[in-house]
Amino acid sequence: MYLWFVCIGKPVNPNLNYQYMRFVYAIIILSVLAGLPSCKFLKNKVFGKKARAEAEMLAIQDSIRVADSIKQAQDFLLARENTRLDSLQRAEEEQRLANETRYNIIVGSFVTPEYATSMADEYTKMGYKVQVIKPGNSKFQLVAAEGHKSLRTAISRLAAFQDTVQIESWIYVR
Repeated sequence: MYLWFVCIGKPVNPNLNYQYMRFVYAIIILSVLAGLPSCKFLKNKVFGKKARAEAEMLAIQDSIRVADSIKQAQDFLLARENTRLDSLQRAEEEQRLANETRYNIIVGSFVTPEYATSMADEYTKMGYKVQVIKPGNSKFQLVAAEGHKSLRTAISRLAAFQDTVQIESWIYVR
């Protein structure tokens, strides 16, 4: 330090030297602080690589989670729509069958739905086109083994049906 002041051509005074050095140190510190924008700069550029990578990974995981939840919601809505369409198709089919088969040969009448479906399965295995009919304001379910458009055909089939399959069968008119 002493030589620096000597080279400049200033008189060498220890008090003066101390003041100059203080001034130089202050200039150096201010220039360093002015040269670096802030601590955030150092933190982000030098020390923040791990934090950035972690933040990117969390963002990717979050986007995957959102995409998965959207996919699940779409699948749920698609399943609900398919169920609705199937029930509409089933109702249309039942309505079509009801219009085609006005006179039905009934082989059983049940309050318990499980018994009705059990008997329907039994007659389906025998080869009949079985329908389970739920009349309007009734708690009964009727098991129809055959359905016909005309009363004459239904009566002739009922007589044959009572002789061969079920003696207690009867005709239900829709």
